[in-house]
Amino acid sequence: MKMTMNGMSQPSTLIHAELSHTNSGTSIEPASTPVAMIMKSYRGWMLMLHGTAFIADTQQQAASSPAGPSPETCEQLDLICTNPANTRGGDKLFSTNWIMPMAMRQLGPGQLTLRTMLSLEPATVSDRQYPELFQQGETAFGKPIIDGQHPHDFFMEVAALYDIRLGEHALLSFYAAPVGDPAIGPTAYPHRLSASEDPIAALGHHQEDSTHIAFNVLTGGFTWRWLRFEESGFHGAEPTEQRWGFQPSPNGLAIDSYSSRITFSPTQNWTSQYSIAHIVSPEALYPGEDQQRQTASIMYNRPFGATTTDGAHSGNWSSTLLWGRTKSLTDNGKENSYLLESLLKFHNRNYIWTRIENAGRSNELLIPPGSALPPNFTESPLGHVATYSFGYDRDYRIAPHLLAAPGAQFTTYTTPNALVSIYGAHPWGVVAFVRFRITQ
Repeated sequence: MKMTMNGMSQPSTLIHAELSHTNSGTSIEPASTPVAMIMKSYRGWMLMLHGTAFIADTQQQAASSPAGPSPETCEQLDLICTNPANTRGGDKLFSTNWIMPMAMRQLGPGQLTLRTMLSLEPATVSDRQYPELFQQGETAFGKPIIDGQHPHDFFMEVAALYDIRLGEHALLSFYAAPVGDPAIGPTAYPHRLSASEDPIAALGHHQEDSTHIAFNVLTGGFTWRWLRFEESGFHGAEPTEQRWGFQPSPNGLAIDSYSSRITFSPTQNWTSQYSIAHIVSPEALYPGEDQQRQTASIMYNRPFGATTTDGAHSGNWSSTLLWGRTKSLTDNGKENSYLLESLLKFHNRNYIWTRIENAGRSNELLIPPGSALPPNFTESPLGHVATYSFGYDRDYRIAPHLLAAPGAQFTTYTTPNALVSIYGAHPWGVVAFVRFRITQ
C-alpha cells in the first residue's frame, strides 16, 4: 500500500482497493470511492477507525381501514383473520450503528490485516426490530418478523486477512473470520457508499446481502490486474435472536455452505461482480430448507469538484445497480429483487440520494405481525413491491473527527395486488434522523 503523511493514499487499481480492506468482508467498491476514517501510524502498524450511527424516528403508514386477507386466503393458510384487520406500519425511535477498528502491517512476504466490526443495535433497536413496511426475514421472540427489520449482532465481524503480492499485477488473498462476510453479493448495504446516508435497510436485503454476518467464514482469492476470483466456505444459518455473543444455530456452527464470486474492475470508477452460493438452512423458521442465492451488481463512483485540505473532493457521485435471487431447493420457489441506489455529495457537505427497489415478497406478509406461523405453513412467492425513497442531509462538524448530519427521507410504496386489501395501494414511510460519522 502507498502511504502518505496522513495515512494511505487513495487506491487507484483493484489490487490497491483490496489491500485497503475498508469494505465488509472481502467485497470491493470502485477504487475511487472515498472512505471516512481516522488513521494513525504506530510502531509499524497502520491503525484505522471507521464508524457511523443514526438516531432515527420513523413513521410507517399503511391503509388506515384495511379489509385484510380474503376469507378464502384465511382458510387456506389457517390464519386467524380479524374484522377489522390489523393496521400495518407503526412508529419508533431507534438507532442503527456500527464501528470498525482495524490494524494492518507488513508481516513476512505479505500484509496482515486485523479487523472487527461492532454494533450496539441489540440495545438501540427495542423489541428486536424497527418498523419497515413490507420487510421480512428472521425472527423476533420466535415469530416471523413482518413489516420490520431486525437489528445486527454486536459482533458483526471478527476477521484476519493476509495478502501476498505475486509480482506487480497479481495478488493472493486469504480471509478467516469466526464471524464475517463470505464471498457472496456486493458490499453489504450498511457499508456501501451509495447507501451510506439511508437509515433504513433495503427491502431486498435477504435476496442480496444478508450473508454479511455469517459464522466460521474462510475465503481464498486470486486477483490478476482487474479480475478477481474468490471461493468461500461458511456456516449457512443466519444469526439467532441472541445477538450479544456467538450463539450457535440449531444445527451448530460447522462450515456447511459455499459460494463463488468473480469481480471485474476495469477502471478506478467502475466495479462489478457476479456471485452464487449454496446456503444450508439459512432461515430459523424453515430449518429443512436449503437455498441457492445468486447476485450480480455494478457500482460506479466519480469524485468531482475542488480538493479540500484533507485531500478529499468537494463532490462525489456513487451508484449501485443490484440484482439478487434466492431459490428454495425444497420446492424451487424463487424470489427476485432489484435495486438502484444513487448518492450525490455536493458543496462538500450536502447529500441527496434515492433508492428504488422492486422486491419479491412471500405470503408471510399475509400473517398479522407478531403472530406465529400457522401449522403446516409453506412459504411461497406472492408478488413484487416497488419502493421509491428520496432523502437529504447536511454535514456539520461538532467535534474533532466527528460529523453530524440532520436529515430526512420519504418513501412511497406500490403494493402488489395480493396485498392491496391489507396495505392499501400506496402506503408510505418517513424517517427523520441525525447521522454521526467518524472522519479524519
